[in-house]
Amino acid sequence: MHSFHIPVLGLGYSVDTPLKVARYGISSVVSIVDDELVERMRQYHSTQNGLPFTPILKSGPDSRSKRITAYLNLLNELVNRQFEELKQMPFNQGMDIDRYFNLLPEASASKQGYELMNEYPEGERKQIFQDLLRARMNKGAIDVNIMAKVDKMNFDADGNYTGDTHTDALAALKGFAESDLDSSVVLSAGMNPRLYSYLETFKCFYPDGNNELRKRIVLKVSDFRSALIQAKFLAKKGLWVSEFRIESGLNCGGHAFATDGLLLGPILEEFKLKRENMIHELLDLYQPALAERGFTEASPAQKISVQGGIGTMQEDVFLREHYQMDATGWGSPFLLVPEATNVDEHTLQQLAGAGHDDFYVSSSSPLGILFNNFSKSSGEEQRLSRIANGRPGSPCNKKYLVSNTEFTEHPICTASREYQHLKIKQLKHSELPVDEIQKQIDAVTEKVCLCEGLCASAYIKNDILKARENKAVTICPGPNIAFFSGVYTLDDMVSHIYGHINLLEATTRPNMFINELNLYIDYLKKDISGYVANLNEKKGKYLLKFKDQLQQGITYYKQLIPQISNQTQDYLERMLKDLVLSEEKLQLLNI
Repeated sequence: MHSFHIPVLGLGYSVDTPLKVARYGISSVVSIVDDELVERMRQYHSTQNGLPFTPILKSGPDSRSKRITAYLNLLNELVNRQFEELKQMPFNQGMDIDRYFNLLPEASASKQGYELMNEYPEGERKQIFQDLLRARMNKGAIDVNIMAKVDKMNFDADGNYTGDTHTDALAALKGFAESDLDSSVVLSAGMNPRLYSYLETFKCFYPDGNNELRKRIVLKVSDFRSALIQAKFLAKKGLWVSEFRIESGLNCGGHAFATDGLLLGPILEEFKLKRENMIHELLDLYQPALAERGFTEASPAQKISVQGGIGTMQEDVFLREHYQMDATGWGSPFLLVPEATNVDEHTLQQLAGAGHDDFYVSSSSPLGILFNNFSKSSGEEQRLSRIANGRPGSPCNKKYLVSNTEFTEHPICTASREYQHLKIKQLKHSELPVDEIQKQIDAVTEKVCLCEGLCASAYIKNDILKARENKAVTICPGPNIAFFSGVYTLDDMVSHIYGHINLLEATTRPNMFINELNLYIDYLKKDISGYVANLNEKKGKYLLKFKDQLQQGITYYKQLIPQISNQTQDYLERMLKDLVLSEEKLQLLNI
């Protein structure tokens, strides 16, 4: 019904977004990384809705997957209840059923039918029309996200490994697979063969008696090659990728997975040109694999969507029409919509008044992956305060991101106080130059605790923060949010997406492709400066390839600009001028 979805936003920011938007037909994605978070949100929403709550203790058997299943079942129950109540509401009384239709895009047949129904006088014909409209209504999907490589091994109280099927990612997948949801699991952050193979064990990912997929697989990808490799791996197991969600490498929120200089426009072009061949190639693998497993032949649909840095209706429409995308994802702007996401009031006001320099790509993540950060967050303030007080690092309570065994037998987190104390001590006793020691210490202390920081806002907003619990908020919006400077209603943001209003009317904003290009040029510049003293041949070749890919992208955009038909001539001329300036900036980078 809608042409966009709301992607996953950190751990806590979209953890209950379906309860806020699904009844209006808007799909969204919930993170299920943190089973402690989902258990507390299950208790909160059970209490709010007068439902019984029986806690699932962390110490119990298979507690992680059971907690996730219980929470997803609660979301499904509450969304279904909301939706059925909405469908029974009378029309034309300013109620949620009218809001449902008013939020739809103009091209929607249901929206057009609603407007036509309003022209009818009261009577039997109008009632028939209303019944038809109710029958056409659909709720938004409750999709879930699993970061495939965030897959910590777990041990029991006696220190015994609990087994491969109880690692974090696999237990989360089981929690989703055993839930009542009819929706998708979005697998992101690379390929995990163990997780992908575990999908085989759940029948819900295979066609049912009606040749329908009750649970679907979505891959979040950054380029065509990796998408095809992952999809072929799954197809050989009789598992179908129902959607590829292409995300900009740097112009996105959360963790940033930079490509080797391959820009979004050329990536979308490759998907467009190779889409049909890819589907046939995957079906040739998928259908025999289905037959081997006793399933009848099926040819499921396959969608492709794009997200990361979209800011205007014109960009959204161009992506869907020119590149034949089935949908778009709008993420970070929804952090400014209190009705849709969990952003505490203090952080919300800081975001709304922030400038471009307040958002930056950092090395803050313990995963060792670039991470979009916000300099005015209370989490960043706390990090600097701890350093100033001689106590860098965070207590490590949840241990979802433990990975380092440099000093300990069992993995610990690089954002933890334990690791940073040991690493700083080692550096101070090294024979490195003083300035190099400080540089490395700064890199160590840049890491922050994401497990607590990305949940704190949800606890604060819903008033369920426990006594003595850390209330410092970490938030990870994409750089595109800098162009939005206000707090908006859900109606405002949806109206902006569909072009009914323009929230950026007073803002000078380059095209999303130019924004991403400049982010990559800055990334390359920083990468070059980091290797000035010890640039070897291998790294030099990588940097040259990176720069060449960016230049190829610029050449592609020069050819693309005349094909953009839904922008003014002044806009296109400014876009070309911005592109030339970016090209000059790239050429100044000497490798």
